[in-house]
Formats: sequence, C-alpha cells, structure tokens
Amino acid sequence: MLKILVVEDDESISNLITINLKKEGYSCACAYTGVDAADLIEENNYDLVLLDILLPDFNGYEILEYIRPTGIPVIFITAKGQVEDRIKGLRLGADDYIVKPFQIGELIARVEAIMRRVGKGSCEYTAFDVVINANAHTVTKGGVNVELTVKEFDLLVELVRNKNVALYRGRLYETVWGEPFTGETRTLDSHIQRLRKKLGWEQQIQTVFRIGYRLEV
Repeated sequence: MLKILVVEDDESISNLITINLKKEGYSCACAYTGVDAADLIEENNYDLVLLDILLPDFNGYEILEYIRPTGIPVIFITAKGQVEDRIKGLRLGADDYIVKPFQIGELIARVEAIMRRVGKGSCEYTAFDVVINANAHTVTKGGVNVELTVKEFDLLVELVRNKNVALYRGRLYETVWGEPFTGETRTLDSHIQRLRKKLGWEQQIQTVFRIGYRLEV
C-alpha cells in the first residue's frame, strides 16, 4: 500500500484529503506543522508528500528543502495561486502545484499521475463491479470480459479516475482524442452512449447540463 504524508495545518482540509485518499486505497499520515512533518519523514518511508506552503512554523519551501534529498515526490497544495508562486514552487523541486480551493477528483488524478511517473502507480481501477486493468487494457464486469474500443476504454478510465466530478465535454474530448475540441459533441456523446449500454451504466454515467458528464459513485 502506498503511503502519503499530508502536511496541512487546516484540520478540515487535511481530513477531507485523507478520507478520500484512503477510499482510493492509499495509507495516509497527517502533520499539522513543519516540525511534525520533518519528524515523520525522518521516522517513516513515504511515497508522496502533499505539502501546504503556509504553515504555522516553517513554510512549505523550507520543508521542501528538507524533503528533496530523500527523493520523495512533493505536490504543493496552497492558497498561493499567483503565477510567480507556482514558478517558485516548481523551480524549487515540487513535482506539481495545486491551488486551493480544488476538486478532490483532480487531486487524486494528479496523485495517480505522479505515482505512475515514478513507477508506483496502480494499473487497476474499480467502480461498482467493473474492474479496469490499464496495463493489460482489459475491462471486466462481474468477472466477465467487456469488449471496448480504444477510445471507449480511454474514456472509461478518465471517468473512473474522476469519480463524482463533473467533466467538461471539451476536457474529455481533448484528453481522449488528443486534439482540440471544436464544439462538435456527436463523437463524444455517441461513445458515452455505447459505454452506458456495454456496462449497464445508464444511471451511473450522468449527463451534467451545459457541462458534460459525471460518473456518480
């Protein structure tokens, strides 16, 4: 099980992050100050650190300097959203930078992306009785193979990775088809209809008015 350290002084935000990461199968520890974070990092092996910048003692930049020699990937999660703040954080060695407020689905997707980048990501996703193996490119429902086209498969992965998040049609199209979205939705809509039918997810894949689609779990 991959271990993530959440360094965040706002307990409500820390709880929100850890609850949702645990639902995704991660093991989480929390630190509310820079000193606590340094102690935990010295005593434990973590696969990723989610790090706030505005902490009550040390700031996140100083903690990043402490973490960097360990090689542990770091995602900054902060209210400091100016371009110069992002540039500073990334140049100091953070692997990603997320500005508050954020959608929990986006955070989980970014965590998964970094875990894959460092060779620790899960290749398997689940939703209801559907299991998706990204490496083998297979989908089963209740243990029975489901045949999907390449685009249907990629679309399904994107929906499952962002469970309960409303995804814009443009984002879905550009992510799955890898080309600019021109506003023509028939291709995307037809693929969604086929996914609903093949998986029996007529109610689970919901249409979000004027936005796009959401996998409701």
